[in-house]
Amino acid sequence: MKALICRANAEDIGTLAFEDVTLPDLAAHQARVAVRAASVNFPDILMVQGKYQHRPDVPFVVGGEFAGEVIAVGGDVTNVKAGDRVVGGGFSGAFAETNQLAAASLRKIPGGADFATAASFTTAYLTAYVALVRRGELQAGETLLVHGAAGGVGLAAVDLGRVFGARVIATASSDAKRTFLKHYGAELVLPPAGFREAVKDATAGRGADVIYDPVGGDVFDESTRCIAFSGRLLIIGFTSGSIPIIPVNIPLIKGFSVVGVRAGEYGRKNPAKGRENIAAIDQLLAEKKIRPHIGARFPLDRAIDAMRMLEERTIIGKAVIEP
Repeated sequence: MKALICRANAEDIGTLAFEDVTLPDLAAHQARVAVRAASVNFPDILMVQGKYQHRPDVPFVVGGEFAGEVIAVGGDVTNVKAGDRVVGGGFSGAFAETNQLAAASLRKIPGGADFATAASFTTAYLTAYVALVRRGELQAGETLLVHGAAGGVGLAAVDLGRVFGARVIATASSDAKRTFLKHYGAELVLPPAGFREAVKDATAGRGADVIYDPVGGDVFDESTRCIAFSGRLLIIGFTSGSIPIIPVNIPLIKGFSVVGVRAGEYGRKNPAKGRENIAAIDQLLAEKKIRPHIGARFPLDRAIDAMRMLEERTIIGKAVIEP
């Protein structure tokens, strides 16, 4: 089969190459899946660069999140069977014609969703769900400020904020992204700099109750100036490339919390709640209450182009690879 291979960690994702790969024999606990769609996430890029908290041994097949059809299962597998339409993921293996992995990491596609939608929603919506529900305790009627709102995890937060009855304010870096977000349902859309006064004006001086920040850097610093008393500033990541530092007297005096969000680790530390989180987002998709947005589709041989769209921040929503 064809697969996108990382043979050495490198800053430039252009060093990746497509190779012919032969899969090993199927282990008793594994399933083999024909990949119909895979989505690109920032950890895919960071793992190639050797900057992610998990560093797969090289060489590895790039890509974590995918959907497809089960081709075969090992002798001990009972949760899926050949022919099932499934969604799954891990740290690697997705940007390929076929993926082979532990069957326990697979689940059936909810609600008859198409492969591209199924491949592109789990990481983004699980991150947003854990952030807003478990860590941020977002309540109906509160004001939610979402940064990087046109990206995959940002757009999921805008969507879930709407579902949960919050008033959503969003920031995004271009006119095209801001126009999209207005149509997508954000009540107020702002540039990612100089938003402080507009947020305070929109909340009668109170500030945002929950701030969802996958950007970091200056965006984080300015967010501390427009957060409400008892607010929750959720740390999702640092796509700006800059990790901010905050003097602790600021949250003390202003009475807000700085809360770290690691959705995957949350599920590993709390397996029962982790299963509840997955079930919750699956149900929302099955009931068509959420609206994952696919911004671009690529064939497998253009997977690097899909990754570049994310790296260069030109994508709105998710980039999907369809072998």
